[in-house]
Amino acid sequence: MFGYYFNLALRSFRRNRALTALMVLAIALGIGASVTTLTVFRVLSGDPIPQKSDQLYYVRMDPATMDGFTPGEDPDEQMTRFDAEALLREARGDRQALMSAGSVAVEPDAEGLAPFVLQARYTSADFFAMFDTPFRHGSGWQRGDDESRARVAVISRAMAERLFGDTDPTGRSLRMGRTDFRVVGVLDHWRPTPRFYDMSSGEFTESEDVYLPFSTSRDLRLPTQGNMNCWAEPTGEEGSTGPDAPCTWMQYWVELDTPAKAATYRAYLDNYTSQQRAAGRFERPDNNALTPVMAWLEEREVVPSDVRLQVWLAFGFLAVCLLNTVGLLLAKFMRRGGEIGVRRALGASRRSIFMQCLVEAGTVGLAGGALGMLLALLGLWAVRRQPADYAELARMDPTMLLVTFAMAIAASLLAGVLPAWRAMQVTPAIQLKSQ
Repeated sequence: MFGYYFNLALRSFRRNRALTALMVLAIALGIGASVTTLTVFRVLSGDPIPQKSDQLYYVRMDPATMDGFTPGEDPDEQMTRFDAEALLREARGDRQALMSAGSVAVEPDAEGLAPFVLQARYTSADFFAMFDTPFRHGSGWQRGDDESRARVAVISRAMAERLFGDTDPTGRSLRMGRTDFRVVGVLDHWRPTPRFYDMSSGEFTESEDVYLPFSTSRDLRLPTQGNMNCWAEPTGEEGSTGPDAPCTWMQYWVELDTPAKAATYRAYLDNYTSQQRAAGRFERPDNNALTPVMAWLEEREVVPSDVRLQVWLAFGFLAVCLLNTVGLLLAKFMRRGGEIGVRRALGASRRSIFMQCLVEAGTVGLAGGALGMLLALLGLWAVRRQPADYAELARMDPTMLLVTFAMAIAASLLAGVLPAWRAMQVTPAIQLKSQ
C-alpha cells in the first residue's frame, strides 16, 4: 500500500510541478539552515571524552591573599606550582596529572629541515592513561621518569612523520632546547574537542606536537605559555614559575572512578587547604572546586552565545518555512477535492485518504531533505571560511546526515497533518454533484 501511495505522490508532483517545487524549496531552506547551525553547535558542545568524562575532575583552590577577596567568588581557574606538585606527590586519586603549556625549539637531524618551534605540553606520567590518548608507537613515560627528570618525549604522529618519515621513531634521539630527548611514544591522531584539559589558550585549538615530563621542563627552564595570575612579586630564582611563586598558571586533573571517591577527595582538598592556612600560606576561607569535565565546559561557557542564538534563529526560520508548507499543502489537497471525492465514493476510507496525503507530504520532505543537505554542506563550507578557532571543525558526519533526512521527513509529516485531515473530511456526494 505504501508503494502505491508513493507512486500516486510522484504522479501528483508531475501534475503540480510549480507547487511541489515551492514546497521542496521551503523545506530545504529551513532544513539547510537548521542543520548547519545544529552541526556547529554539536561540534562545540560535544563530550570530548564520553567514556570517562564523569570520572575526570578539574581541581581548583583559592591560595591568594585577602586583598580583593569577594565572598562567594569562584576560585582561580589554575593552580600554583606548589599546590599542584604537592597533590601529585600525595597521589590520592586513581590517577592524577599536572600540566602546563610551553614551547620548544627542535633541531632536526633530517637533511633539509631547518630548526623550528613546537607547541609543547609539560605534564606527568598519568596524562596519557587518564585521557585515553591513542598511541601509534610506544607508550607514555613512567612515574619514575618524572621523579628522575628523565629526558624522554612523546611526539604526535604528524611530527613523527615530518622528522622520521614512516619509520617507528621510538628509542631514537630528538634534540630539543639544546638537549637530546629519547622518543618513547608516538601519539596517533588525537584532538579532543573542546580541548578540555587546558582551555586557557583556546578551547578548540589543536593538541600539542610534543609532550615532556613537567619536572624535566623545569630542570631545563624551558619556556612556558598560557595565562598566569600573580598576587605578589615572585622572589625565587625561577621567578613566576618557581615552586614557591605566588602565581597560578598550572592545570591539575584527577581521575576518580566512583562518586564515593570524589567525596573522599573533596574532603582531602578541604583538609589540605586547612593545613596550608595553618601554615600561613592560605588566607582565604575554603574555596575548593572539584569539577567533572562537562560541568567544567559549561562553567567555562565553551559554546559561544552567538552560536546558541543562531540555532534558535535557524529553528525559528524552519518553523516559518513549515507554516508556508502547510498553506501550500492545503491548497494542493483542496484543489484535488474532486479526485478525493471519487476515491471516497469508490470505497476508499478516510484513513486511506489521510495516509495517502501523509505519504505525499513525506515524499516532499524526502526531496526537501536531499536539497537541504546540499544547502547545509554549502553553509558548513561558508562556516569553515570564518576566522574562528572552531571553524575547521564544522563538518557533517554520518550522524548529522541521518539527522538531516529525519528532520526533513518529520517536519514535512508534521506540516502535512492538518492538510491531510482536511482532505479526508471531503464529502463524496457534494464533490460529485459539483463535477
